[in-house]
Amino acid sequence: MTKFKTVYFILMFLLFNGLLFYIGWNGWVWLKVAFDVQNPLPYSVIFICLSYSFIVSRMSKFLSAFRVIGYVWLAVIQYSLFLLPLADLAVFLLKLASIPLSTAIFAVGNVVLGIFIILFAYGLFNAYSPIVRTYQISVPKKQGTRNTLRIAMASDMHFGRLSGIAHLKRLVRKVKKIEPDLILLPGDIIDDDPEPFIRKNMGAIMSELKAPLGVYGVLGNHEYYGGQIPEFIEEMRKINIKIMMDDKLTIDNSFHLIGRKDKTDKKRQSFADLLTDIDPAYPIIAMDHQPFELKQAQKSGVDILFSGHTHRGQMAPNHLITKKMYELDWGYLQKEQLHAFVSSGFGFWGPPIRIGSRSEILQVDIRFI
Repeated sequence: MTKFKTVYFILMFLLFNGLLFYIGWNGWVWLKVAFDVQNPLPYSVIFICLSYSFIVSRMSKFLSAFRVIGYVWLAVIQYSLFLLPLADLAVFLLKLASIPLSTAIFAVGNVVLGIFIILFAYGLFNAYSPIVRTYQISVPKKQGTRNTLRIAMASDMHFGRLSGIAHLKRLVRKVKKIEPDLILLPGDIIDDDPEPFIRKNMGAIMSELKAPLGVYGVLGNHEYYGGQIPEFIEEMRKINIKIMMDDKLTIDNSFHLIGRKDKTDKKRQSFADLLTDIDPAYPIIAMDHQPFELKQAQKSGVDILFSGHTHRGQMAPNHLITKKMYELDWGYLQKEQLHAFVSSGFGFWGPPIRIGSRSEILQVDIRFI
């Protein structure tokens, strides 16, 4: 580890623990007033265990049970950093207004607790109640006899622990209602390790995803993080889902389908390389998990591009960050001939909470003219 990295690590460690101390101190002050708790040791031990549960869970597969706790606690930390400074300011102002300190702490603490309950209930609903967003576009290319194409697209399912069997059944049920000609899954199908997906036999349910022209997917960054890409691809092959890795196909003698490796793979091919020897008279549909290269896709002749990855920030106000990072962080954009779609995702990463975003499936109806 270089000197710079060492200093950076120490600073981040100190900052993280300073923020935890601030959150923990606020919690202790309210507990002491609300329930007359006197011994801080049990509270401190529980708080430290919760705060480090996510980090501990990443150290070994044998500690993965802590991951669910850690995921939820990440959301607690984020919204605590927004709410607690306001709460402290409110207590200060109430004290200036001659309200007894204990009364102010008790009242403001109850309000903050109520806000947390509302936020988490609303976020859980958004995460586990997916909607179907519909789009209609026209592409001025036509080959073969196909005039229309209906695509169902779902990205970022993160199937595994919290995005589990029940959520997968929701995906299957909603996609069946769409009655698509083609199903596309542009990355982060599983959450890192395929082990929970395999152990829960989720493939048996996912195999119900069927379309006349097939089901295709690409790798996302989390498939790379899991480090078991061959095992994942084999699981998908068993249920007739083809994972495209810098591959190109011509489907139904009507359109080309391009599937890129994720940006995580530094050796992946560019759009220009992938479209070499592609007949541009055919409509070109592409999947690229991370929507960083819309301009390159447009210049290379891609007509329709499907991406995910951003989750639209997942928990507001994180969407303000993703809007700065990407030309299109969510929704639809036409860029000359290119129709670009970026989904907020069907699942979620980390906390099973969506605030300012919604779990979704895209239904895209295409007319070839």
